[in-house]
Amino acid sequence: MSNKPLIKDPYQQLDDYIDSLPYKKENLILILHHAQELFGYLPDKVQWHIAQKLDIPSAKVYGVVSFYSFFTMKPRGQHVANVCMGTACFVRGSEKLQQEIESQLGIKTGQTTEDNLFSLDSVRCIGACGLAPVITVDGKVHGRLESTEDIKQVFAKYRPNA
Repeated sequence: MSNKPLIKDPYQQLDDYIDSLPYKKENLILILHHAQELFGYLPDKVQWHIAQKLDIPSAKVYGVVSFYSFFTMKPRGQHVANVCMGTACFVRGSEKLQQEIESQLGIKTGQTTEDNLFSLDSVRCIGACGLAPVITVDGKVHGRLESTEDIKQVFAKYRPNA
C-alpha cells in the first residue's frame, strides 16, 4: 500500500502547474489565476512562493495582484456577488440595490459574511445593460432587480437550505 496522500498539497499542485508551463515568468497572470483557484485567494505567503518559484521580486507579484481587481488578497465567501455600477445600472438604481444587498447580508461592499457564505463587491460594468440593474453571483447574471423581494429571492437560491 502506498504512503502517498490521495490529495496533493496545493503548493505542490501550484508548483506542478508552473513546471508545466514553457514560459514561466511571462505567464505570471495565468499562474496567479491558477493559484487563486487553488487557494481561494492570494495571501502574502502564496505570492512570495510564486515569486521564489519564478525567481522574480515579490514586489512584482504584489504589484500585479493589487492592480487587477479580479485578484483578491482576502479570503472570499463561498458565493461572490458583484453589483454592477456601470452607467445603465447606476441610472436604474444600482446604488440603492447595493445598499439593500448590504442590509440583507449584514456586510458592506468589499466584505464577507461571518458565516463565509457571501462576499460582496462592485464592478464597473457586467455588460448586461438591457437587464439593468444587475448583479452576478458566482458569475451568473441576475437582472431587473428592483425590489427587496427580488434580492431576497436571488440570495435564497444560494443558501444551503434552498
